[in-house]
Amino acid sequence: MLSTVLIFVIGFALLFEFINGFHDTANAIATAVYTNALTPGRAIALAAAMNLLGAMASEKVASTISKGLVDVELEQYVILSALIGAIIWNLFTWWKGIPSSSSHALIGSLVGAVMVYTMSGEHIIWSGVMSKVVIPLFTSPVLGLFIGFMGMKLIYKLFVKWSQTRVNKVFLKLQVVSSAIVAFSHGNNDAQKTMGIITLALVTGGLISADHGVPFWVKLTCACVMALGTSLGGWKVMKTMGSGVTKIQPASGFVAQTSSALVIELMTFLGAPVSTTQVITTSIMGTGTARRKSAVKWGVAGNIFTAWIVTLPVTMALGGLVVLVVEQFFA
Repeated sequence: MLSTVLIFVIGFALLFEFINGFHDTANAIATAVYTNALTPGRAIALAAAMNLLGAMASEKVASTISKGLVDVELEQYVILSALIGAIIWNLFTWWKGIPSSSSHALIGSLVGAVMVYTMSGEHIIWSGVMSKVVIPLFTSPVLGLFIGFMGMKLIYKLFVKWSQTRVNKVFLKLQVVSSAIVAFSHGNNDAQKTMGIITLALVTGGLISADHGVPFWVKLTCACVMALGTSLGGWKVMKTMGSGVTKIQPASGFVAQTSSALVIELMTFLGAPVSTTQVITTSIMGTGTARRKSAVKWGVAGNIFTAWIVTLPVTMALGGLVVLVVEQFFA
């Protein structure tokens, strides 16, 4: 039977998933909307459908979240606190229109909540945090930048004799495909974090065993909730992603989306919960740099980079503060 605290945990986990959907919708569709490859309505519908399919595809990232970061049996209110801390940061960055990482917000908040709960860092699996979180935090954006840069250089060479109009017509169509692919990869990686949190809560609540895996109803529910959040869109973040970093054309939009999808799928295969926001932003920067270095608005890029760096420490502090408050009600 579900306890009151576990019901709260599942409810807040699904709220986080919903916010993740509309907060990160821009990752998949901003470039396609900006280049007029898709109308906003069609782009959001496509992203929602592909998020749903992607979320059902695997559970490696969910496994990392549920049993790869902490090695202590947690009280349910600690998991609840982690979710609340991540939600606070997501809502703040959405309000400010900052493309921050929902993934790192959740992980940072969980680590901070556990450290305050145990009054030490001994129960954090630091090797898992380093290999699955910190290292991908830096390597995945670099890969996105590099592949975006090289992909755009290749496009310039292959289509050098084509007119701009002809190139635009071809890549406007291809952008529909790349939007679908990156939306699928977003669902495949991002939705699994909430699946992992709910699975962790079910394990600590004694409802399933640690080696059970992600229950099907958890997969389906998280997938549907993320798709619902996606359907409402994230227009503030989309504006930054679509035109704030560099000027995007159909060809560069296609390359940026395809590059980011490749990186995200690679990280998902490795079980690393990466930031879709980071990867696609640096992929966009890579395509802009391929045109010329000055094509990238480095001031805007610097603000985004700052948000990436501060997300983990800020959410660790938030998770720790929230657990101090929440335990007064549930401990």
